[in-house]
Amino acid sequence: MADFHTSTHRANWIFSPQELVEKYKAANQRAIQTLEKYGTTQMEVDADGSLSYPEPIARDNADKHSRPKPLNIEEEQFMRVFYENKLREVCSAFYFPNKIQATALIYFKRFYLQWSVMEHHPKHIMYDSSKSLSDTSSNALYLCMLTCVYAACKIEENHVSAEELGKGISQDHQMILNYEMIVYQSLEFDLIVYAPYRSVEGFVNDMEDLQETARLEVDKIMLTDAPHLFPPGQLALAALRNANEMHRVLDFEGYLRRILARQNSKHTILQLIESLDAIDAWVRKYKFPTEKDMKHINRKLKSCWGHSSHDDSKKREKKRHKSHKSLNEAHNGPTLA
Repeated sequence: MADFHTSTHRANWIFSPQELVEKYKAANQRAIQTLEKYGTTQMEVDADGSLSYPEPIARDNADKHSRPKPLNIEEEQFMRVFYENKLREVCSAFYFPNKIQATALIYFKRFYLQWSVMEHHPKHIMYDSSKSLSDTSSNALYLCMLTCVYAACKIEENHVSAEELGKGISQDHQMILNYEMIVYQSLEFDLIVYAPYRSVEGFVNDMEDLQETARLEVDKIMLTDAPHLFPPGQLALAALRNANEMHRVLDFEGYLRRILARQNSKHTILQLIESLDAIDAWVRKYKFPTEKDMKHINRKLKSCWGHSSHDDSKKREKKRHKSHKSLNEAHNGPTLA
């Protein structure tokens, strides 16, 4: 495997805090604009990764109070957090190793740097009559999550077929395959990722108890935005520092100084400690949504996808007047370029 310092992971997917905020804002704002224009954020995803939107709609001022309300950035974050935990549950159910779980998590995180959670709900899942409306909002992210797991199995050479993955969790495997290309495109085909677990093993390969505790600390870090902001070596060192506070087997500051000297690093010890403190801060402020939070977000999300009694009545009205529509109302949505 290539070195991290020459990798696309380092070149393309490590951001400053401000850059990360701007990416989330941009995705959220694009979804809001889509909702204003089309009355829904739903788009169809074809197997080749192409996207299609419904026709633009005309709204009047009297209609503005009944328009669907978009998710805000915090609500989107809660939705991502919830499904990152679901991703872990899937990986645990299949007894996948840490490297697959970590790769799938990073893919999932990167996908939702490019897209809002209000987007990407394939039409044939939304209108599956076997699903209740309360299930539809979860299926969109669940599908993306499963596709990330499937892609991670491929890249980490732990082959599990889409059929096997779908069958194991009662999902149609064809939906995973249909979503595969849009996931790869959103990752910009940068499929080699570096997770902190291997770095932990490299730092303390002869201290099993410390390693085990550090891996649990990495689990916590991987659920935050820290993997977008720091290289895996620093994530591993933050995990080891916390593990060492429990086991007290290392003079950790001295250990850090030896690492910096051995690697001829440009970082000072104070800069490195500042980075580790920042990673710890991400873990401390991590919040998991409550059941009440998720019910509220799911209601808003269903509304964004056109699943409300009001929007259903509008669709029936649109259908009655379909013959009056002009063909040039059709419009292509945003592309990945």
